[in-house]
Amino acid sequence: MRPLSFRSDELRSLLLRSKIATPDELKQALGTSVDVTVFRKLKPLDYLTSYSHRGRYYTLREIALFDEKGLWSHATVWFSQFGTLLSTAESFVNRSPRGYFADELARAVHVDVQDALHQLAQQRRVTRQIVSGMYLYTAVDRTVQQGQLLTRRDVEAVPTVVDASVLEVSEEELKASILLFYSLLDEQQRRLYAGLESLKLGRGGDRSLAAFLDLDPHTVARGRQQLLAQDVEVDRARKAGGGRRRVEKNARNNRCHRDYPGARYSRRSHYGVEVDPEDDGEDRRSSSTDRYSGFG
Repeated sequence: MRPLSFRSDELRSLLLRSKIATPDELKQALGTSVDVTVFRKLKPLDYLTSYSHRGRYYTLREIALFDEKGLWSHATVWFSQFGTLLSTAESFVNRSPRGYFADELARAVHVDVQDALHQLAQQRRVTRQIVSGMYLYTAVDRTVQQGQLLTRRDVEAVPTVVDASVLEVSEEELKASILLFYSLLDEQQRRLYAGLESLKLGRGGDRSLAAFLDLDPHTVARGRQQLLAQDVEVDRARKAGGGRRRVEKNARNNRCHRDYPGARYSRRSHYGVEVDPEDDGEDRRSSSTDRYSGFG
């Protein structure tokens, strides 16, 4: 009996129809249960393995329409022109003008990269430096690495900027604008602003904002916690003189008390004015029953 003959064309036809396929689907298309047979027939087709989903999906290079970063996806499955996740992460780090923090690279390639970066660092395929309390992964080439660190430190001078390449003004102009805006805020607003920017930065944000705005890190942390708990003193954010307009005590306002002679002079308002020095001179009215416990 002649041995069964398997053709690579059957795999190519399946992938052209479905775009991607799992090993089980490829074996079914060939009519075999042997993994080695599938891989032997895939080899002449110039296939790619997904770097997401633990490499469980296959496609053909001729199918993938890679973007400017060299990535392509179909049905949430990601492929790279660089191959595996390790090779993709290595290429991204070594080609980046400012290196990558792990969370930045994860957003760029749409999968978690912590383990991949750790392996690359151990294999000395990338290097890493501590910047703002976190590992920055940089190129192996020392010249490229120094350029990445220099660019990153320029960006770190304005920690609220995630990607300096999209700025329409210089970083110095942006920094001056932020500090001017910050100087116009009151104490609580400054704390809340710092806390908000720290939340956007994530890990290490408290220290970065504290250094940038000349604050204690605990102050930034307090602002962040206030925002998360929605514990904000709204009244203290009002400007001096805010609230109701003061009513003058004159004869027309006291017309109801002029039904008998001398009423204008025998009755006094039960309202006084208290100024809280912490409220920038804002008037706070309180009744005499608040001020004197003997009145019911």
